[in-house]
Amino acid sequence: MTSDKSFQTRLRNTSIDLKIALFATLCFGAAGGVFGSVLNNYLSDVHNLGAEARGWLEFPRELPGFLITLVAGAMLIRLRETQMAALAMIFSALGAIGLGYLAPGTALLVLWIVIWSLGDHIIFAVEGPIGLKLARDGGEGHRLGQFGGARNLGTIVGVGTIYVLAKKYGDNYTMFFTFASICAFTAGILYLRLKVGKGDKPSRRLVFKAKYKLFYAISALFGIRKQIFLAFGTWLLVSVYHVEVSTIALLYFISAAIGIILRPLLGEVIDWLGERFVLSADELILLAICLAYAFASDILSAPYDLYLLYSAYVLDSTLFALRIARTTYLKKIADDPTDITPTISLGITIDHAVAMTLPVLSGYLWEAYGYRWVFILAGGIALIGYFVCLQIRIPAKTAENVV
Repeated sequence: MTSDKSFQTRLRNTSIDLKIALFATLCFGAAGGVFGSVLNNYLSDVHNLGAEARGWLEFPRELPGFLITLVAGAMLIRLRETQMAALAMIFSALGAIGLGYLAPGTALLVLWIVIWSLGDHIIFAVEGPIGLKLARDGGEGHRLGQFGGARNLGTIVGVGTIYVLAKKYGDNYTMFFTFASICAFTAGILYLRLKVGKGDKPSRRLVFKAKYKLFYAISALFGIRKQIFLAFGTWLLVSVYHVEVSTIALLYFISAAIGIILRPLLGEVIDWLGERFVLSADELILLAICLAYAFASDILSAPYDLYLLYSAYVLDSTLFALRIARTTYLKKIADDPTDITPTISLGITIDHAVAMTLPVLSGYLWEAYGYRWVFILAGGIALIGYFVCLQIRIPAKTAENVV
């Protein structure tokens, strides 16, 4: 009873802006969960793409992320972060509607994926700064972890709905993308209601400083990690092991359910142990995941090899949450708060420079030499990333328990 009263008290004391932002994040998570859980099956079943074509598709899909520095810079002249978030969700809703109803051929398929991707990358440029504005000093990881938990809860709503719909109606991609568009549009409306940051001075249009070079390097590493999970980890399950859309949705569901509890805890771990420890450990875990993707069938016989791959996929998805450590690290080293949003935007551009080129090479490796070499390459890069992350240092005035 005391615990219930304590929860109710905390809920009453939570600001209206924080409640709206968390619910918007939940809706955004639902839309993203739908998109992520059905895209690879959609590309394989409806458009009959092979591994090489799937790799090439990542180039236009990641192009908005590569250009996000210019896009966000232009928006920041007139819009605050919450307005940019609302516009991002409108783009995502339009992209989902297009994929569901207006993508009979490759050209329109690419167009709608680019529109969705534009919204997706704008929101990732501003969700961190919005969360930081709603955080207390020293509790940035905690607050961003809460946002991650809300996004995971939304993912559960999204993929849970897809799982039920797929079981009842089959792989009805029009229905799936319609649901995604509704979730994204709802998030856009909620972001428009936020007042946080309303009186802040505008962020700088472009920021590039040598001081932030390690942040840029970590951003590039994240681009590699993202492609392993979003593109080729899922593609391995779909194209080699012929995993159905309902099973991919179930894996998303499990990952999101774990993340509701684990993401806020990971935020606390970042505040406690520091970004250096967390990000370097993440690279070592990614190395193990890549080895599992590459050699599961050599280590274990069926169906246990597939169970190992499912476990690697869920772990990969869950630890994706550690990207918030980049944002908390940047806040601790930033010369000025107005540096944060444009620097995150530049970081996204850098990670997408990697994300646009690596899949093309990976798709070629997959077709020419087999899928194992894609994950061996990624594992080698993860090992390099471990040593890069060990270079992280926090200024003495803010350093806490850095390992």
